[in-house]
Amino acid sequence: MTYVSLPHSVGRATLAASAAAFLAFGLAAPASADPVETYEGSVRAQYPATAQNGHIVTMQGADPVGASLFDLRLENGDVLTAYCIDFSTDIVDQAWYLEDEWANYPGKGDFAAPGKVHWVLQNSYPSISAADLAAAAQVRALTDAEALTATQAAIWHFSNGMELSRVTANSDVSGRVDSGAVTKVYRYLVEEAVELEQEPEPTLSITPHEASGSAGETIGEFLVETSDEDGIEVRVEAPEGVEVQLVDLESGQPVSTVNNGDTVGLAVPEGAADGTASFSLETTATVRSGRLFKGEEDYQPTQTLITAEDSEVTVSASASVSWTGGGETTPPTDEPSEPESPEPSEPESPEPSPSDEPSEPSDEPSEPADDRNEPTLPVTGGALAGLVAAGVAALGAGGGAIYLSRRRKAANGQDLEG
Repeated sequence: MTYVSLPHSVGRATLAASAAAFLAFGLAAPASADPVETYEGSVRAQYPATAQNGHIVTMQGADPVGASLFDLRLENGDVLTAYCIDFSTDIVDQAWYLEDEWANYPGKGDFAAPGKVHWVLQNSYPSISAADLAAAAQVRALTDAEALTATQAAIWHFSNGMELSRVTANSDVSGRVDSGAVTKVYRYLVEEAVELEQEPEPTLSITPHEASGSAGETIGEFLVETSDEDGIEVRVEAPEGVEVQLVDLESGQPVSTVNNGDTVGLAVPEGAADGTASFSLETTATVRSGRLFKGEEDYQPTQTLITAEDSEVTVSASASVSWTGGGETTPPTDEPSEPESPEPSEPESPEPSPSDEPSEPSDEPSEPADDRNEPTLPVTGGALAGLVAAGVAALGAGGGAIYLSRRRKAANGQDLEG
């Protein structure tokens, strides 16, 4: 196969034209992906897998479904266990969840008696052992899978108004199922449940997540809620040179720690330039049984979950403020800046006189004169595409002309030598 090599000038012209065309039409390297959105102010967790399988239950008016305990993995790796409280919605694999209040239940069904669900969680598996649950319900014995199955069925009774009609063995669970024992435990839980009006405290939350105001004010009215019974240390981040303090709104005094129920704001000094600041909390706290976890916006609908037992975890939350103000936009420096000296203008080159000898004719095509008085219009859309195409054609033609001119010179040189 024969390869034809173009002169370097033509190759460079073609590459330049191609690059211009790619840039004009947006065909350059793709932009980096959008950053992952961060969620502030509440505990966040992901559903990675099923933690434990129970047996198959048939609730009246519905198809058979497996009872399960689910894992919820926090961002720091801590793991919670949870039951489903949304019978009519499937769970989405790898879905992200946020801790929230009972009143914000987003699933199908009424979640009619969340207080009774809370009682069931505190008085059944895994908050108490299968053996203790069997003793409470006066059945001879229960396996963990049977205890789980009765507990999930009782939760669905109160969260979605469902009634258990049948229990069958799950092939993924070893051993047979005593459907009579499961049904008896289910009846015990449903009949003995009482409504616990007190919802468990949030693990850690700050509401709202952001606020705005003016320099010289205490900005925000942030409510801190946590199950941590000790004070939580506060970390404040602000622009360099701006002293921002966290203030307890009840006492009006600066604070370095906060407790459950405190309402705080960020005090910004008068004269501070436009800016932002934030405060953050981190603590080891208990996620109580009965805390609701709902799917994030991107993962709805997915089953709404409720924590099955108390779990000790490390959690964090933060909130931010922005303000408008005056003053320097950057911190002043000790060293004065040097004044810029004006650049000397270069003298214009003299016009050639008629007596000057004419220059040799050039093979390169001359550039058209730049008429700066000619009005111009912005180039957008189709016009830009046309100009790019014309540029590519002109460069190609110019390169071809150079190539042919040099071939003619080479031919003339060979004739003279001959």
